Amino acid sequence: MELRTLKYFVTVAEELNITRAAGILRISQPPLSAQIRNLEEELGTELFIRGKRHLKLTEAGQLLYRHAKDILNLSEKAAAEVTSLSRGMTGTVTVGLVEGMAPDIAAEWFVGFLAEHPGVRFRILDGNSDDLIEKMRGGLIGLAVITPPYDQQLLSSFRVGQEKMVALMSRAHPLALASDRALDVRDLVREPLIVPSRKAHIEEIRAWFREIGEEPDIVCEMDNYLDAAALAGRGIGISIFPQTAYIMNDSLISREIAGRDKTVEYLFVWRKEHQLPAVEERFIEYVKARYQR
Repeated sequence: MELRTLKYFVTVAEELNITRAAGILRISQPPLSAQIRNLEEELGTELFIRGKRHLKLTEAGQLLYRHAKDILNLSEKAAAEVTSLSRGMTGTVTVGLVEGMAPDIAAEWFVGFLAEHPGVRFRILDGNSDDLIEKMRGGLIGLAVITPPYDQQLLSSFRVGQEKMVALMSRAHPLALASDRALDVRDLVREPLIVPSRKAHIEEIRAWFREIGEEPDIVCEMDNYLDAAALAGRGIGISIFPQTAYIMNDSLISREIAGRDKTVEYLFVWRKEHQLPAVEERFIEYVKARYQR
């Protein structure tokens, strides 16, 4: 089997229509049909069930499709790596960053990696951890910095940071005027709270209150920390977010929330058993080396 034949087969398998596949491959339909028939003869089995308008993969066809995709991806990766050796590492690294400390953490990686590989470019997407994991499932990003929890069967990971959770409030709020001490969860009982919309974070905050026999008064769930900060500054409520996840101005003040469990971890993640571009695999090696010294 030649790589060109596998490419023809994969295109037909994805389109399930010879005419459309021929258009994508920019060849005429008869030679493409002949290539598929020759491949079936070579393997001694049918790869497609042929209908009047559409094709359907047989079980053998599905198996070959999975292997063919891996072979073609490996071929592309090998070509890219050989090219990179001759002209230096190039390509685009696509990274998803959760709000909070993640942009600060990743900025140091970008600076260092670009110093070693000036031909590389970065594309950054943001969102909450669930959004980024879904983008990773869909292939929109290959790498991300997220916060737990996550599917450990889907993603490889290592820890890259940790920070405190804080209560962000108007400077006119009584808790802001009281002192510079860290707040106890009891201080937040019956206070209107603005919290991250991710279910895991909400449940974590509820657990803090259950430990003291109380329930939090959550008045608003928000994705964007800037919006949450704006509401806190207007006195709508107290916003609970990671320490770096806000823009301070004259109307806002933050207080740490006491307790060893009142923290958030940041994890660098990528999909297990998923073929990444050579430049992204090199970036993983670079970042990992910084945390294994």
